[in-house]
Amino acid sequence: MENNKLIVGLDIGTTKICAIIGRKNEFGKLEVLGMGKAVSDGVIRGIVTNIDKTVNAIQKAMQDASDMADVDIGEVIVGIAGQHIRSTIHHGVIIRQPNQDEITVDDVRRLSNDMENIVVPPGNTIIHVMPQDYIVDYEDGIKDPVGMSGSRLEADFHIITAQTTAINNINRCVKRANLISQDLILEPLASSLSVLSEQDKEAGVCLVDIGGGTTDIAIFYDNIIRHTAVIPLGGNIITADIKEGCMVLHHQAELLKTKFGKAIAEEANPNEIVSIPGLRNRQPKEISIKNLAAIIQARMEEIIEYVQNELVASGHYKKLTGGIVLTGGGSQLQGVSQLFEYMTGLDTRIGYPNEHLGKSKIEEVKSPMYATSVGLVLAGFKSLDERENLYRLRKESGNANSQKIQAKPVKTEFGPNIFSSIGKKLKDIITNDIHDDNNY
Repeated sequence: MENNKLIVGLDIGTTKICAIIGRKNEFGKLEVLGMGKAVSDGVIRGIVTNIDKTVNAIQKAMQDASDMADVDIGEVIVGIAGQHIRSTIHHGVIIRQPNQDEITVDDVRRLSNDMENIVVPPGNTIIHVMPQDYIVDYEDGIKDPVGMSGSRLEADFHIITAQTTAINNINRCVKRANLISQDLILEPLASSLSVLSEQDKEAGVCLVDIGGGTTDIAIFYDNIIRHTAVIPLGGNIITADIKEGCMVLHHQAELLKTKFGKAIAEEANPNEIVSIPGLRNRQPKEISIKNLAAIIQARMEEIIEYVQNELVASGHYKKLTGGIVLTGGGSQLQGVSQLFEYMTGLDTRIGYPNEHLGKSKIEEVKSPMYATSVGLVLAGFKSLDERENLYRLRKESGNANSQKIQAKPVKTEFGPNIFSSIGKKLKDIITNDIHDDNNY
């Protein structure tokens, strides 16, 4: 892959819209060339509610990132979240011809593509199809069926759907900002690329991304994503509680949360007081840090209870050797990891997007707040690698024997065909490329 290839990730969040431009350096690490962000006034709990405000914020973030990197931006990888996200498990089966020698990548892809045609609730669209364990001729527990002999190929698939109108509104905003959306990626999947290692996913881990409007969950076990969920509570609801409980303005409540907030009230000093400027011609208001922590802890405990319920519902609660990894802006609250450990009984740590980052002048990008944005760029490079690998395999095999040469499927972090929307177009693009080469 060329080192000058650029990928742009666009995170349309509830509190901020962030754009990151990156490229891979000679060591395979992500080098961030530019970053831009803008206040997100037109998004509520991950759903676009005001097109014009969202478009303006996207344009500002993209312009800042473009100016910093000194490049023109045309295409972006976009993240999607929101309480409308749903995940289900479906079973798929294909029957192969008896005279076929072995299971190929095309067979696996055909099985995955069949899942694109399943019936979903009205008003919803499939955004990801992720295979779990495969079954070949009733032999289960197979992770990679390519190269095996068998006439019956089955698999359980993790299907993620999103509200069609929500997808259309995001695409409309991107288009009106004079950009092209290369792909739409579920945000917790993008975050997992930037903060989780292969060892984490193999051991079993629950990623909890605490954003402004939602808390996103992704559970991995044995290197396979097993469960995803979106909780309609995030950092903004904590700010709203502080505003009501302390009777202050919204921006004052946000500052209280970020500068003095603690997730465990017992750790707060009961004698510590913060003075907040009063309204015009009124005395300053004094806020007890212990009372502030009590407000934060009450709401954070509610979020953790939701996470606990999702852990139990996934069936992997007692299998997560890697425990819980917290990321997102809400993970920076003091004491939040200890509160998670106390309530869930699982080891908890904060996830930083540092492992995949090379040297960069933009130190801010290493914060958990930008885990999703960094992950979207990494997701773009994953799909690019997939295309290049498939192109190479097709070239090596020749047009006549393309199926036999493919001994192993091309995998991403989540398994074959995670970027299903790109996968649909991939075969035609590669075929056209080879056809053009043969005309020289």
